Amino acid sequence: MPAELTFAEPRRAKPPRHLADLGPQELAAAVTELGEKSFRGKQLAQHYYGSLESDTTRMTDLPTASRERLGDELLPPLLTPVRHVTCDDGQTRKTLWRAFDNVMFESVLMRYPDRNTLCVSSQAGCGMNCPFCATGQAGLTRNLSTAEIVDQVVSVARDLANGEVEGGPGRLSNIVFMGMGEPLANYQRLLRAVRRLTDPVPGGLGMSQRSVTVSTVGLVPAIERLTAEDMRVRLAVSLHAPDDELRDELVPVNTRWKVNEVLDAAWRYAETTGRRVSIEYALIRDINDQAWRADTLGRLLRGRLAHVNLIPLNPTPGSKWTASRPEDERTFLRTLEGHGVPVTIRDTRGQEIDGACGQLAASQQGQPTGS
Repeated sequence: MPAELTFAEPRRAKPPRHLADLGPQELAAAVTELGEKSFRGKQLAQHYYGSLESDTTRMTDLPTASRERLGDELLPPLLTPVRHVTCDDGQTRKTLWRAFDNVMFESVLMRYPDRNTLCVSSQAGCGMNCPFCATGQAGLTRNLSTAEIVDQVVSVARDLANGEVEGGPGRLSNIVFMGMGEPLANYQRLLRAVRRLTDPVPGGLGMSQRSVTVSTVGLVPAIERLTAEDMRVRLAVSLHAPDDELRDELVPVNTRWKVNEVLDAAWRYAETTGRRVSIEYALIRDINDQAWRADTLGRLLRGRLAHVNLIPLNPTPGSKWTASRPEDERTFLRTLEGHGVPVTIRDTRGQEIDGACGQLAASQQGQPTGS
């Protein structure tokens, strides 16, 4: 990646190699190196992506003598669920994962009548330092590997398919990269993960790119790079302020790429892909929820291929940042509507279960969760 997209990451041991790290040709080469015929890679991938199976002892089409070695080398255990916590009558389930090096991160499954959405993490921690975000205040521990990202999805999809989540058996319909971390700061692994999620079985899970949303705080060179990838994922920009003075405080990366630069890159993405951009805006009481800021935002967005998600802030314990008053929330929404900007207030899930990104991991590790 270009130098301007390099963010400091502590040097750590690498996760074990996993088939989700590998494309089809790489996987065929890997099994050949293990003394197996190359088509064994396709068989492994068919089980993992097609049947959501990770246990090679159950893969009866593989030679008995090869199953353990192939499992050890290409399907090693990556993630251990430390805790599942639920709310919303079981329709929201947050999972705290422990990786091979005891690093922890989270994913959140949200079930709705018409869809099942999984919010996944792309990093353990985050280096963007947004002061109202639990993950941002914890700092960056490390990037997740491609397989660690994908295995969150496969593991939850397996639980859904097996009826192990409240509401009965189901299947994942949407993936949002809005968990821990800045996805575009882990660009190469993110991109490979999206391809693993959306390539047809056995090359991947076979989900539609249109069902995948990638969020960013506004890393302009990475947005431009994503624009050139010829993909159709939805881009979500975590804006949180329409003016540079406040956004410099709320989203520190704004000191490098200003509001207009970020939005210009987003509009180029929308024009190239034909996909509407989501503008994420966490409403924070007396900070960014004034009517004049809604008017400023409306003027920036009107006539653009964009939709605003207003997010009632899910406050972190001990933080000075809190959710807007309902009347200010309504005024903000009406002001945007007055500019003809499509806008909704996001259905806030998980407030009872350390719902904001990073809270569960921080509480498990005994770290502070807010400023």
